[in-house]
Amino acid sequence: MTAAFRLRYSPAALWRRCLSGLRTRRLLELHLVVLLVLTAVAATALFLSGRQAQRSADALAAREAPAVQGLAASRLAALRADEEIARLVKKKLIGVAGSGEAYRSQLSAADQGLSRIADRTDQDLGTIKGLLATYSDSLARGTSLYRDDPLMRTQRLRQAESLLTREKVGVAPRLKVLQSAQLEHAEATAAMGWWQHAGWWTAEIALSGAVLTLLSALFVLRDRCGRDWNPYLLAALVLTVLLAVVPLMTAYSTQSALDGVLEDLRQITETSWQGGATEAAQRNVTEMSEEVRRQLAGGTWTDSVYRGALVGSLLAVVLPVLGLGLRLDRDYWRRW
Repeated sequence: MTAAFRLRYSPAALWRRCLSGLRTRRLLELHLVVLLVLTAVAATALFLSGRQAQRSADALAAREAPAVQGLAASRLAALRADEEIARLVKKKLIGVAGSGEAYRSQLSAADQGLSRIADRTDQDLGTIKGLLATYSDSLARGTSLYRDDPLMRTQRLRQAESLLTREKVGVAPRLKVLQSAQLEHAEATAAMGWWQHAGWWTAEIALSGAVLTLLSALFVLRDRCGRDWNPYLLAALVLTVLLAVVPLMTAYSTQSALDGVLEDLRQITETSWQGGATEAAQRNVTEMSEEVRRQLAGGTWTDSVYRGALVGSLLAVVLPVLGLGLRLDRDYWRRW
């Protein structure tokens, strides 16, 4: 009694009764149509979602992260130049041969950094570059034209410092505002939006439906047609399971890495805003920037995964067509 009950109400028996109202040919054709629709939807969703995830990672590595790092480095270089001038004045080294190389190199680094950033961002850097040039000219005049006039030299250097630090309109405050905007842009670029989440959910639901349909098709072929396991459908089943797991894991691994990069970029930005020892802040920013570059370079392996997912998606569409199409053609369609 127990064995008969289990046999009658086993999953295979229940599914057999559910399908009993359809002829075998119609049943196989229905499976074929459902598989075509589900695999096509899954392939499209995987392609679009994977492509967008890869574009976000590439954009962050090529433009957004270097821009955030460059703005932090440029701001610190400009502030470091001011510190070097203050040190020269304090030690009365103005006019001594070679004494101004440190601040000049910092100004040059700030200017070159802004020039490189201009190619990686749509922010307007013209005003900041103009102010930086004026600041550099004021420092040059203060350290070279008024060596014998301490009062004029002090006045000129104060004017230069005002160009650098004046609230809202100075070089440093303007760079700080620009840093905030660029960091927000980087966060928006790396974030996975709601439609990307919807794309992954669509792909997973479609692939889950395809797996169940493939299992049902294999069951029908063995139960009604007396056929052995269809190799095309078995290959499609394995491939569909892999497509449901590997690209999704890769996407969330990539997103986790991007979140870590964003956290480092926030720390880089905050470090450049902190007062105190600018030289130490420069070292910290350089070290963190190297770590960011290392993390972004480590994500290049995802290209192979997404290319493999594209090829796999196409095969997931073709294999069920071959498996069911050939069987229908041999057993049913040729008879007409």
